[in-house]
Amino acid sequence: MERGGVSACCLGLKVGVSLEEGMSGRVCSNNSVMQARRTVEQLRVEASMERIKISTAAAQLVQYCQEHSRSDPLLTGISASSNPFKDKKTCVLL
Repeated sequence: MERGGVSACCLGLKVGVSLEEGMSGRVCSNNSVMQARRTVEQLRVEASMERIKISTAAAQLVQYCQEHSRSDPLLTGISASSNPFKDKKTCVLL
């Protein structure tokens, strides 16, 4: 069934079904419209972000790692006296 060049299906109306089923089609359509709007908004946010070349980012990352290597416990280790996870007492069997 066509009305003004728009099919009844596009309007969320179905011939021979109950009103509730027609309404659920509209709700489903509204959900997809809202999802599309969220997607477009997310794409706009991502498009507005400043982008840098990977070679520049990699060089900055290497420089950061080199500058902070002295304070990195994975590289320098933790002294036994300041290690909070090391057992303070030994187990004594009676």
